Amino acid sequence: MASTKWPAVVESDLPRGYALTSSGRVSGVHEAGDVFKEAPFDNNERLAMDNVLTEATRATKVRFNVFIGDLGVDPAATADALFPTTPEAARSVLIAVSPNDHAVEVRSGRDVAERANDRVCQLGVTAALSSLRQGELIDGLISAVRVMAAAIGR
Repeated sequence: MASTKWPAVVESDLPRGYALTSSGRVSGVHEAGDVFKEAPFDNNERLAMDNVLTEATRATKVRFNVFIGDLGVDPAATADALFPTTPEAARSVLIAVSPNDHAVEVRSGRDVAERANDRVCQLGVTAALSSLRQGELIDGLISAVRVMAAAIGR
């Protein structure tokens, strides 16, 4: 019998803007201040993002994490500080986007650094830029994850 150290998630206990997807992943948004009266992404966008993260993780055995928010005056330093706090940081990739600052930072963990190297990370950023420039944040992130997963392979 399989076991897990993760507690069961009760969907009714999740805060507003969060959902339990069919893959078992909790997908949600964090509202900063009173900027948004509603979640900034609709259910279809969150589901699409969740699906691509799940597919990429399953295909590569590398955990993909996405952060959307303010990265401050030094986005690189903030991404460096944020990365160790992400789930499974040693075997993961973080794509951090600061939409208001037009900044994208990608970090990879030490256990996957050879596979998710600088070239692969740059491919992800390049794939995202076209959509990001058009204001399509989720589409840009989906493109980045797909391109990086294809480059990383199994």
